[in-house]
Amino acid sequence: MELRPLIPDDWEDLYAVASDPLIWAQHPAFERYKEDRFRSFFREALESGGAFVIVDRETKRIIGSTRYAGYDREKRQVEIGWTFLACSYWGGRYNGEVKRLMLEHAFKFIDTVFFLVGPNNRRSRRALEKIGAEYCGSEVADVDGQSMELVRYEIHRKISA
Repeated sequence: MELRPLIPDDWEDLYAVASDPLIWAQHPAFERYKEDRFRSFFREALESGGAFVIVDRETKRIIGSTRYAGYDREKRQVEIGWTFLACSYWGGRYNGEVKRLMLEHAFKFIDTVFFLVGPNNRRSRRALEKIGAEYCGSEVADVDGQSMELVRYEIHRKISA
């Protein structure tokens, strides 16, 4: 598995993955599998400057996406989010690998990584708990132009003595 920056030419391959309604079934933006909804998501990902595609190293195929957002220099924190994988890659090592790569990179510069997840997205919440993220309560955030209550998880950089 590898991560590389998202580019406009990734549209077709990434939408081929994202067009599966099962990916979004527990997500607050459950209609993101629709082309018009995903086109907005894709455009925002490109504009963010922090989006990546997830590529299966063996097949060289795009299998999902993720990104950094919400960087706060003063608080020394950044969000990792908007991660999705093709269903055939669920339950294996891929999500954990993606998060570990992103955490390792982020902790070179910041102290806290946070994740915002839909309260009913049990799959994502379990995945975050598996990598050591701690539940920190809820907050309201914008999801596809709507204010929604999300749950927050955090992982803090371990400081060596």
